Amino acid sequence: MKIRPFYDIVVVGSGPAGSMTALFAAKNGASVLILERDREVGIPVRCAEGISGRGLEKFFQPDERWIAQKINGAKLYAPNGQFCIMTAGAVGDGYVLERRLFDAFICEQATKNGADILTKADAHGLLYDNDKLSGVTFTHHGEEKQVKAHIIVGADGTESRIGKLAGIDTTLTLKDIEPSVQYLLTDINLNDKLTHFYFGNEIAPGGYVWVFPKGRNIANVGIGLRADKSNGKNAQHYLDDFIETNFPESSSLSFIAGAVPTAKTLPEITRDNLMLVGDAARQVNPVTGGGLSNILVAGSIAGTVAAEAIKKEDFSNKFLKKYHKQWMKEKGNHQKVHYKLKEVFFDFTDDELNKIVGLLHDIPQEKLTLFKLFKTAVRNKPSLIKELIKIYL
Repeated sequence: MKIRPFYDIVVVGSGPAGSMTALFAAKNGASVLILERDREVGIPVRCAEGISGRGLEKFFQPDERWIAQKINGAKLYAPNGQFCIMTAGAVGDGYVLERRLFDAFICEQATKNGADILTKADAHGLLYDNDKLSGVTFTHHGEEKQVKAHIIVGADGTESRIGKLAGIDTTLTLKDIEPSVQYLLTDINLNDKLTHFYFGNEIAPGGYVWVFPKGRNIANVGIGLRADKSNGKNAQHYLDDFIETNFPESSSLSFIAGAVPTAKTLPEITRDNLMLVGDAARQVNPVTGGGLSNILVAGSIAGTVAAEAIKKEDFSNKFLKKYHKQWMKEKGNHQKVHYKLKEVFFDFTDDELNKIVGLLHDIPQEKLTLFKLFKTAVRNKPSLIKELIKIYL
């Protein structure tokens, strides 16, 4: 595809964060180019592929092409095997997606609204004119190229080369990054209508194991844990032990590995002519490590604000901070509370986890909500309960 030498906005990364930004910018009249370093949108999939019904349906009608399984509840297991169940009546329906197809769908929507996309385009540098950010340099099929734009959007993941090149501090501490691995397993027998979460310091220190069913006796089975609590063992070691104990007859269809930033939003996610979105901006839920619902919101805000900046011909940090402010109002301040929850929750001993799940087990399934779960977990921290009330009630 032949690209133009100039666009209003260049988005680096075609994941949900980048594609949503491109979609909302293009819908609002901006010319947009997406640069994707991989050969295909949606690969590799580094995600458990779950999303809440509310998080998805706010933007898109569910499509059977990229819905693997509808979910109507969650089952939480204590280290001693006791469990509690939250049903959809209390927490809402959810979905397990085919992320490769879902990511491609969002990108397709962006192109239908006028955005261009170039795959195998590895952005590796920024252009400046008189100290003003003005474009991106990239490699495409071994050839050095460049494109100029009013606004550059870094949607390039946890490592965010764009953020670092722009001088934004993207450093993560060990406690704020979770090494994660996941198998797609077949020949497993479980309730396809529930997601399953296993806690315990022998199972996943400072984290949890998840089982997300995709129908047909297939499920994503993965783990995220705190690197500083892993006792020298890696995430795959813990997950292999779990699978050998719980699904010894299963077979692996695929394997992925990565790292999830479980931090608060970066204090700086905009500069003159620059925006960061998604993992690059640290916009996932710090408790669950799940980011898809948040990222759809962040991309929609970023794209809308970027298009508004184009119309007003104001690409200054002062104007682009409107995106940061709106993000904090809609999700970022909730994320701060979830970060405090993470710091408490994943320091529990196994005995404390057993006690929490035991208390929750006595609550009827249809009445067990996320608020009651977290309130029980931090019952000795009244100030944190007050913060929970603000975001859940």
